[in-house]
Amino acid sequence: MTDRALAVVRAGALTTVQDLGRPGYAHLGVPRSGALDPAALRLVNRLVGNPERAAVLETTLTGCAVRPRRAVTVAVGGAPCAVRVGGRPAAWGAPVRVPAGTLLEVGAAVRGVRSYVAFAGGVEAEPVLGSRSTDLLSGLGPAPLGDGAVLPLGVPAGPPGRLDGTPWPAPASELILRVGLGPRDDWFTAAALRTLATGAYRVSAASNRIGLRTEGPPLERSVGAELPSEGMVLGAVQVPPDGRPVVFLADHPTTGGYPVVAVVREADLGATAQAAPGTPVRFVPVGGPGQSSGAP
Repeated sequence: MTDRALAVVRAGALTTVQDLGRPGYAHLGVPRSGALDPAALRLVNRLVGNPERAAVLETTLTGCAVRPRRAVTVAVGGAPCAVRVGGRPAAWGAPVRVPAGTLLEVGAAVRGVRSYVAFAGGVEAEPVLGSRSTDLLSGLGPAPLGDGAVLPLGVPAGPPGRLDGTPWPAPASELILRVGLGPRDDWFTAAALRTLATGAYRVSAASNRIGLRTEGPPLERSVGAELPSEGMVLGAVQVPPDGRPVVFLADHPTTGGYPVVAVVREADLGATAQAAPGTPVRFVPVGGPGQSSGAP
């Protein structure tokens, strides 16, 4: 095998390969997938000289450790964490040179949830429908990393980025999600819509790449009938039988049978990637009934 590759020494709780996803295939039942924090992905790629769509590693809470077979420039961003190269502390949020055969350790998130690890040349996993992203729901793309796995790396495209200051926003202490009501807000009582806008919600530990689950006051339905399955979009706020809102994220199903009370603006979804369990969540309606707002 080529030496332009890396070996996984410690996979961590959940580390996947992600790029900007595979939009445009919902009619085939394929969700977009891709990095939950696309701004962080773009920035770490820029730091190592990659195109913004290059594939990176997305870690969850506990980080990972890898050993490149050839010297490579690396950048770690997203959730702040300790970075070590060959056992020595290294910079977070900046390009770092990792010699061939040297262990790169990405530590546990100090704040936030997901860190992003870019390698000059990108992770060259086999693309599926134009993307190298791991999709946990459909199983498309490379499998989540396991100890001992080997991933190929591409040829570096350009020199590392040189920035005087890198704009890394801190993970939010409160998750504020602007929503447009609909398309099924009329399936809920007026009191439920007030609760959505004023209720004290928190991020549930059951959240994942498919959806951000919440804990808090349930939303009461005014229509008790069953809803035939209909199309679901990124950011849809679906309400299952327990009444607690679920925000659909990158690996969400493309159809669903529970009513969608609102849709989160796409510009606000990146912050959900770094919202740890227990983080307060506030839904802020910005449109009238039926005016869903998927656009920034």
